[in-house]
Amino acid sequence: QVQLVESGGGLVQTGGSLRLSCAASGRTSRDYTMAWFRQAPGKEREFVATTTWTGGNTYDADYTDSVKGRFTIYRENTANMLYLRMNSLKPEDTAAYYCAAGSGRPIKTSVRGYDYWGQGTQVTVSS
Repeated sequence: QVQLVESGGGLVQTGGSLRLSCAASGRTSRDYTMAWFRQAPGKEREFVATTTWTGGNTYDADYTDSVKGRFTIYRENTANMLYLRMNSLKPEDTAAYYCAAGSGRPIKTSVRGYDYWGQGTQVTVSS
C-alpha cells in the first residue's frame, strides 16, 4: 500500500504561481509512475502531468497540452516527494488537484494507470 498526501493548494490571482506537494509513504518505489490529475466541479478527473523513471537518476515527464510551458512536475525520491510547480495560472486551472501513483499502464495519462490516490488539494485562480 502507498499513502499519498497533497498540500500547497490555495487561492491565487490570474498569473500567479503555486507549488503543490505530495508526500508518499508506505511501499513507495522509484519504479512507480507518479502523476497529477485535476477535477473541476461537474467535470471528470483529467490528466495534468506525469513522471516515470527511465533508468539511473533520470525521469521523463509528460503534460497535457493546456499546461505545457507553465507547469513542471518533479520528484525527490530520497524524500518520497512529488511536486507540481504551476506558473502563469489561469482561472481555467481552478480544480481539486490529486496526486497519483501506479504502474502507469495501460495508459499513463488515464486514471486507469494508477492504483493509489491522495485526498486532493484545492486550487482556485481568481480572474
